[in-house]
Amino acid sequence: MADLAGLTEEQMNRLEKARHRVIESIGANMDLYGVTLSVGHLYGYMYFQEHPATLDQMGEKMGMSKTSMSTGMRTLMELKMVNKVWEKGTRKDLYEVVPDWYQTFVDFFSNKWRRAVEANTGAMRKLVKVLREIQAEIGDANPETCRAIDREIARIDDALQYYDWLGRLIDSMETGKIFEYIPKKHPESE
Repeated sequence: MADLAGLTEEQMNRLEKARHRVIESIGANMDLYGVTLSVGHLYGYMYFQEHPATLDQMGEKMGMSKTSMSTGMRTLMELKMVNKVWEKGTRKDLYEVVPDWYQTFVDFFSNKWRRAVEANTGAMRKLVKVLREIQAEIGDANPETCRAIDREIARIDDALQYYDWLGRLIDSMETGKIFEYIPKKHPESE
């Protein structure tokens, strides 16, 4: 905040209030990443820090216990939203926000979506196999049941096509190709 040393007390108070609103908003919306409000606030607080900070420093500023801070930090590190950094002359662990929100989004959602795609497509393929086995067992004996099975297989095939599309979307996110179609910066803002 050294760059802001020239602000008046009133300007600094306005700035802090505005930042606090952003931190509150980030905290409230971090449930999208499956984290608690307090961990969201921790991330929001860290986002505005110019330098890495220790758990003690952040806990003091935020009024959180060291245990809560440690748990929150571990969660943020698992989500790849925070890095542990080393600084010469400091024995305590220091943490800083990963500044690339795009990569954070890609890492989190591609991982979740890929797990869902694999689980769902695996289950659906097994279902199709069972349906085809039953259909073969029935043979021509019950044409109405065979047509019903065909309709169910067609519905599953539609779902499998969706999961194929989702897999390609995930691939485009992980390779960065998606940013060729949807640039990180809006073309009009350049």
